[in-house]
Amino acid sequence: MPASASPADPDLRADCSRCFALCCVALPFTASADFARDKAAGTPCPHLGGDHRCGIHDRLRPEGFTGCTVYDCFGAGQKVSQVTFGGRDWRTGGRAHARQMFDVFPVVRQLHELLHYLGEALALPAARPVHAELRRARERVERLSLGTPKELAALDVGTHRQEVGALLQRSSELARAGLRGRRKDRRNADLIGARLRGADLRGISLRGACLIAADLTGADLRGADLLGTDLRDADLTGADLTGTLFLTQPQLTAARGGAGTKLPASLGRPVHWTARS
Repeated sequence: MPASASPADPDLRADCSRCFALCCVALPFTASADFARDKAAGTPCPHLGGDHRCGIHDRLRPEGFTGCTVYDCFGAGQKVSQVTFGGRDWRTGGRAHARQMFDVFPVVRQLHELLHYLGEALALPAARPVHAELRRARERVERLSLGTPKELAALDVGTHRQEVGALLQRSSELARAGLRGRRKDRRNADLIGARLRGADLRGISLRGACLIAADLTGADLRGADLLGTDLRDADLTGADLTGTLFLTQPQLTAARGGAGTKLPASLGRPVHWTARS
């Protein structure tokens, strides 16, 4: 799986070598454009080997498992495997142990995603007025992520996501102040297949917007808030994404782009973009 680039904490980078392939077992997937077949939660992917390695890792896209190349646990896999469960494998710990591990993994993944966003917000000089609140929130979420399996399984992550979301929204507003101009924010907008070639989208909020298969060729997205924006199959060829807020590696990997796409320094150019200009 690709590793996200956190501006604040390398522990938020996925390290598959220290994980018991939890994403390949704990999570369900449905036959679609992203997955070639159905798989139930808690059932190992048929391509998973006894060494916790994917048997088709080097050909996931041509085999129909694009969703696997996009997914990122933000380091939750190794946290659950090595810290929460002390290195005890789901294969050898018994059914109850495995079930508990599979229940806890998505919870910690959500907490680690929040830590990633909080780290990015703390790196924004313009968000200094809320840095103290952001630090307190980060400390609180970090403590939660170190809870016992029982505590984690009972955690109401939604409440914490709302609290952190409000802080991230304030951070975004401070960082984008003066950039947006008269352009209307498009938060949660339905922009599937939208023709936005060369559009001036500087400093606007596209938070939660659906831009599946949108044409963003040559668009200027500098300073735009892309938290939770669905960029699957969006064309970012020649687009300028420098300075975007809360853009993650999975979002980029789900999109299309090329050598001319300008990226934030913390993110890598997806491998499947290399053939595009």
